[in-house]
Amino acid sequence: MNNQIRFGTDGWRAIIAEDFTFANVRYCAQGLAAYLLRTVGAGAQVVVGYDTRFASEDFGAATAEVLAANGLHTYLCTAAAPTPVVSHAVVDRKADAGVVITASHNPGRWNGFKVKGPDGSSAAVEMIAEIEKEIGSLVEASARVANVELASAIEKGLVTMYDPAPAYKDQLRRLVDMEALKGMPVTVVVDSMYGAGAGYLADLLGGGTIRIDEIHGERNPLFPGIRPEPIGPNLTALFARVGVTGASVGVATDGDADRVGLVDEKGAFLNQHQVFALLCHYLLEVRKERGDIIRSVTTTEMISLLGAKYDVPVMVTRVGFKYIAPPMLELNALIGGEESGGYGFRGHIPERDGILAALYFLDFMRQTGKMPSQLLQELYALVGEHHYDRADVELHHDDRARVAAALEKLSPEKVSETPVREVDLTDGVRLVLEDGSWVLYRLSGTEPLLRIYAEAKSPARVWQLIRAGGALLSIEVE
Repeated sequence: MNNQIRFGTDGWRAIIAEDFTFANVRYCAQGLAAYLLRTVGAGAQVVVGYDTRFASEDFGAATAEVLAANGLHTYLCTAAAPTPVVSHAVVDRKADAGVVITASHNPGRWNGFKVKGPDGSSAAVEMIAEIEKEIGSLVEASARVANVELASAIEKGLVTMYDPAPAYKDQLRRLVDMEALKGMPVTVVVDSMYGAGAGYLADLLGGGTIRIDEIHGERNPLFPGIRPEPIGPNLTALFARVGVTGASVGVATDGDADRVGLVDEKGAFLNQHQVFALLCHYLLEVRKERGDIIRSVTTTEMISLLGAKYDVPVMVTRVGFKYIAPPMLELNALIGGEESGGYGFRGHIPERDGILAALYFLDFMRQTGKMPSQLLQELYALVGEHHYDRADVELHHDDRARVAAALEKLSPEKVSETPVREVDLTDGVRLVLEDGSWVLYRLSGTEPLLRIYAEAKSPARVWQLIRAGGALLSIEVE
């Protein structure tokens, strides 16, 4: 049994049946229960949701059984639900915490245990640290975990079976003019990537002239042929479908639908940085809203350039929405976003929502009457052309230790013959070059990976920087 349950940038993730076992999930649930009993008391309430992965509903039920056995009232979702839907349910039910059984974009062998705070956001760093301590103590002592059968817990009123979808959809209808979107004379291809977001856009936008063509909308825990992360290499089926149908845009949501990926009318991928900047432009220019923008250090400089143009502050944080959500709440920020394709919005929950992000982008198209490629060119006219990519380098244990040691000392004078202007240690190591381009290294908190990111004025330059960045660590990037 694993006594090293550690929460990364967004929850604890592990390989199913290896470390992600019922025993370890129950330890996580007991750790959360102990934390809530100590900080809130016996009247604490928790929403428990789960995605479409293998046995997620069973892991969710096991979580509810442990929470109920500790005297906590639990709302257990009646079906697989996207993470933002569960997060909204935490707020809607006025609960003290939430749990989502999901490994988000990880391959099908993985599952995970996400904890949400009472505001629906990723649990605060301090809350997670306390829960980890509780879990560690339980595992070290081989302590017995409280448990009650689900049927008995329901009968006793400790567990309420709850469908969070209606309240969430009502919330989106308050934020977006859904009737106007339904009247768009366009085809939208939706790739749900076999995940929990399946059916949401079709249900919200059905009944009008807009045509929603959904692929990978069925449940398949193997995620055959894809990894459920909405980035270019995983969306070949979406590219093809957009071309075949003559669609105006393609939309993809990841395994738990808190992230979005977009494909333009020509079948070209709009990367996460372009989408983040376009959503900021939509809120600032079309909706005429103002407010702080929060971005993680791995996101595009286009956000800061837009902030300067529209005279709104831009804050840069560490990677992970748990670092973005607190300033979003404190500053009532307009939008918060990260490199992975997750964006949160004012007036909603301080958490990523791929479904709402997709609706906002469709509304951007509706209100401007322009196709995605045209919107991108308008953005470039404002802030200049920016391109981005990232390489994920798999590491063995020994490689990770070597790379971690090398990163601690990394401070080159040049990268690819361009002088380094600044070494930014906000999160990982970010080398800012004199020409405005940058290279960033981060060791993943959830997977055995080194991620090398770069942004520059052309795709060729981006990969030149990624390869040169790898060479600085004696790593050959394909």
